[in-house]
Amino acid sequence: MKSAKIVGLGKYLPPKRLKNSDLEKIVDTTDQWITTRTGIKERRIAMDSSSSELAHRAAKRALKDAGLKADDLDLIIVASITPDNFFPSTACRLQNLIKARNAAAFDISAACSGFVYGLTCAWQLIGGGLYKNVLVVGSEVLSSITDWKDRSTCVLFGDGAGAAVLTQTNKKSFLSAHLGADGSRGNLLHIPAGGSRMPATCQTVDQNLHTIKMKGNELFRVAVRIMVDAAKVALSKADLKTKDLDLLVPHQANKRIIDAVAKTLKIKDKVYYNLARYGNMSSASCAVALCEAYQKAKVKKGDIVVLDTFGGGLVWGSCVLKWTL
Repeated sequence: MKSAKIVGLGKYLPPKRLKNSDLEKIVDTTDQWITTRTGIKERRIAMDSSSSELAHRAAKRALKDAGLKADDLDLIIVASITPDNFFPSTACRLQNLIKARNAAAFDISAACSGFVYGLTCAWQLIGGGLYKNVLVVGSEVLSSITDWKDRSTCVLFGDGAGAAVLTQTNKKSFLSAHLGADGSRGNLLHIPAGGSRMPATCQTVDQNLHTIKMKGNELFRVAVRIMVDAAKVALSKADLKTKDLDLLVPHQANKRIIDAVAKTLKIKDKVYYNLARYGNMSSASCAVALCEAYQKAKVKKGDIVVLDTFGGGLVWGSCVLKWTL
């Protein structure tokens, strides 16, 4: 059985910065309150751009980094909870934007774990011999589903996209993955209306039910435990321990969550953070963080890298890579 490796990475962050001082003018909050409780100082806002447009820019950069053309792609996977439409898929829109005429395309909805879910799917599809070159993108315009009157949530989220190109290899680069879910806790982080369960009506719009709702305190406690467990399980599947880890790239949701995970795993100096500059970008967070860690030479060939994510669903996902770039 073949395996897969990442051969190119790219990211795109919209130029519009929304700082904590800007939010002070919108809701009853302060820079100190936001920074102390979340670690976030600013976030990017896409303005009039859609998820497919952000994905387009990130994908082009990843393809350039990989030295491949869009026609070389066999498959495109887009992870997003802010798709352009219910259908066609954002992946199909992206396929058209980059002119990847030979590629199949589909979306994944796995919230903040979407990029890891996508990488895992790509790894297995390449390993099974069905595809050779796969593009995986996490792209979000969370500003479009944020309640800008809710100070407990509007300070958290931002927009952006990160992309990875995977190709077939005979060497082991993806060492393991661990995916999980607990649908019984879906109400901790969700959007109540907009689907077939609660279609859009004047009433759902008036009640602001098409924006993110979150039970932050409960989610915090669950997130730390599950992210620690997910990282340990993935490492165990690869016959590795936390001491073997060179870099943890976690979902960037809250600095206190990441700090607690790092402390529990005893890897305080082996964690990549970019939360302060971008906030929580859901599926794009881990993708952008991985790309930045690579571009800033925080990871070198042969390093053991763990991606560790957790999000609404509830879902979680982690994977272990032996770095080859």
